Amino acid sequence: MTAAVRAVGVLVAFSVIAASRVQAADLDAGDVQVDMHGFVSQGALISTGNNYLARSKRGSFEFTEVGVNFTTQLTDRLRLGVQLFAHDLGHVGNYEPSADWYYLDYRWRDWLGLRAGRIKIPFGLYNETSDIDAARVAVLLPQSVYPISNTNYLLAQTGLEAYGYIDLRAAGALEYRLYGGTVYVDTSVAPTLKDIDVPYVVGARLLWETPISGLRVGGSAQAIRLVFEFPPSPAAPTMPGLDVGGTVLLGVASAEFARHDLLIAAEFSEWRTRLD
Repeated sequence: MTAAVRAVGVLVAFSVIAASRVQAADLDAGDVQVDMHGFVSQGALISTGNNYLARSKRGSFEFTEVGVNFTTQLTDRLRLGVQLFAHDLGHVGNYEPSADWYYLDYRWRDWLGLRAGRIKIPFGLYNETSDIDAARVAVLLPQSVYPISNTNYLLAQTGLEAYGYIDLRAAGALEYRLYGGTVYVDTSVAPTLKDIDVPYVVGARLLWETPISGLRVGGSAQAIRLVFEFPPSPAAPTMPGLDVGGTVLLGVASAEFARHDLLIAAEFSEWRTRLD
C-alpha cells in the first residue's frame, strides 16, 4: 500500500471520528462511560536555503498529524486510556497508525499515583503536548529542547511511573513525576542502522507552583541507554557488524509565567553523551 493511499485511509477514518465532535464525546458501554477526543492538523513547510524536516525548499505539505483517544474511569481511583496516532513529516511517519500512548492509572491519593503502559515522558514544560498542534500557539516548539525529529526518544516510554501533587499551602504546591522503562525506536528510516536497543530510560520532573499567581518553575532530568547495531560493511560482508553503546544524560531548567492572555516561558537544556 502506497503512502498516499495510507494517507487517505487514515485521514478519512480519523477525520470522521474527530469531526463528529472534537471535544469530548460520551459513549455508554454498560455502566462504563468512555470519553473520546480527536484532532486533525495539516501544516506546510517552505524554506529558502536548505531542506528542513522535509523537502521544504520547494514547499511541502508533509506535515500532518491525526489522532483519536479514548479514556474511561473504571473505578473512583482506576483510569484507562489509549490514543491512536498517525503523522507524516518528510521521511518520518508516512501515516503508519500506531498506539501513541496507552496506560492504566491508579490514583491512590493526590500525593501518590501509579501508571503503567506507554506513558508520555514529562520532559520540560511541554513535551507531553508536543505532538498535538492544537495544544500550542507556535508551529514548532524550540528545537533545542523539543526536537521534532527525535520524538522516538522523547515522546513516550514503556514502563512505570509514579506521580503526585503536594499542597504546600502558603508556599504553593509541588508536582513530581518519576519514571523508568524502555523506548522503541523505529530504524526503518535509517538504512545505515540494523537496530537500536534501549535497555533503559529513567527520569524525573519536579515543578513548583510558586505563591506568585501564574508562575511555576521546575527541572527535568533523564538518562537513556542506547546500543546502536550497525550491519556488516558492504566492502567486507563476512566481517561482523559493529555495536556502539552510549548513555545520554539530559537536563532542562524551566520557568513559565501565565497571566490572562500573556504567557512567558524560558527553558535551558543541556544534553551530554558518553560513548563506549
